[in-house]
Amino acid sequence: MRNLLPVLTVVAALLALWYAAAVWLNADWAYDRAQRAGTTLNFSALVADTWAQDKPKLPAPHQVATEIWNTTVEKKITSKRSLIYHSWVTMSATLLGFILGTALGIGLAIGIVYNRVMDMSVMPWVIASQTIPILAIAPMIIVVLNAVGISGLLPKAIISMYLSFFPVVVGMVKGLRSPDQMQLDQMRTWNASAAQTFWRLRLPSSMPYLFTSMKIAMAASLVGAIVGELPTGAVAGLGARLLAGSYYGQTIQIWSALIMAAALAAALVALIGLAQRITLKRMGMA
Repeated sequence: MRNLLPVLTVVAALLALWYAAAVWLNADWAYDRAQRAGTTLNFSALVADTWAQDKPKLPAPHQVATEIWNTTVEKKITSKRSLIYHSWVTMSATLLGFILGTALGIGLAIGIVYNRVMDMSVMPWVIASQTIPILAIAPMIIVVLNAVGISGLLPKAIISMYLSFFPVVVGMVKGLRSPDQMQLDQMRTWNASAAQTFWRLRLPSSMPYLFTSMKIAMAASLVGAIVGELPTGAVAGLGARLLAGSYYGQTIQIWSALIMAAALAAALVALIGLAQRITLKRMGMA
């Protein structure tokens, strides 16, 4: 309970600020409506109005919570209005992009560590690739892939891979180079080959770095999946919910999709954290 108190305090403070911001941002519409009706609003009436508008500038937390409840518990999973259904669509692209990005990142990291030419040539391009805005490159990827007959899940996964491979490359390069010179000299003393040094020393030493970078990659992969749904005019996925909400001014729907995306990212990162604890414990590092 003592450990939960700071967390609950921060959550309570954020909720209080959120409610206060909802009153401030939605007050103009409440005053305008009262003026047209020829009435005046006292503070309690103002608060009640700003927390109950159908299309507020900033929905109150309980409005978002009600929307999430109605679109998860009250709807069938197969319903196109279910947030669980849309979350599953987005998560599918996220996981595929994360797997592809992790595999690509590990492969590039191994090449960079063991090949000086790749270290001098590939690493600068890997860094430069992240300076290109994903909102600019996502439509290009989708158009090119559609031109060769590839559509659906794979284009979104490739966009996710584009965002997720970079932290894995950086983390794995750092991890594979983490053994000090004394450890490497000891492996040479034992006449270990490069492969044996990799499997026995470099790879185990890189595990903490890998799991940390995978957590970042998972969050980036989810962002990529959502961004990939926007230029396609998708009808399913959290990105589609955000797009539909923006078209029709449904801010409550937008915020519920955002909260669901955050919860999905937290759950996926937590699973990686669990795998990290189990793996490092079995390796004697925890």
